[in-house]
Amino acid sequence: MFNSIFGTITAKFPQILHLETSSGIEWSLSVSDSTLNSLSTVGSQVRIYTWMYHKEDAMKLFGFSSIEERSVFLDLLKVDGVGPKGALKILSSLPYTLLVEALEQEDLSKLEKISGIGKKTAQKMLLTLKGKLTLLSENEKSTGKVSVWNDVIIALTNMGYDKKTCETVVEKIAKDLDASLTQSAKEEIIFRKAIVELSL
Repeated sequence: MFNSIFGTITAKFPQILHLETSSGIEWSLSVSDSTLNSLSTVGSQVRIYTWMYHKEDAMKLFGFSSIEERSVFLDLLKVDGVGPKGALKILSSLPYTLLVEALEQEDLSKLEKISGIGKKTAQKMLLTLKGKLTLLSENEKSTGKVSVWNDVIIALTNMGYDKKTCETVVEKIAKDLDASLTQSAKEEIIFRKAIVELSL
């Protein structure tokens, strides 16, 4: 599966972006209004991170201006009743940074103000995503609290485990690792051991 597309913007419409690659293929991507507004004008070259929705009767490519926005989009898909279109609508109403902040602060009133999101769905979002977002908060980034095992923590939270619990378990396992191992070998060992411990 491709991770991103680099090309020239050929057209911008509400929640739709057309991008032509060097091979001459013009792609049509569904994007949030936030992504659309962050991009340069038609004719500019950009890299768009992607996610493909594929079912028997439909295939659609979604685009994001950053890996972080895509991570939040994928987190939203875990919420019962929120599909790809709904997730895109949410990100169009509230930039992903503010959405993460609202979820982490349990700000139900802010979530309820999102277009098309009622109290019931807002509560589901809090219940499903509070403490389980794969994206590190802006506060963690600014204070430098980014774990060297962040990729492992993200993989574990994607499996549904609580983020803070994952951080604790991962750091504990990491202390007993052989220092001579490569980073990738350490990550593999931590990941396997963490799954066992988190499943207890």
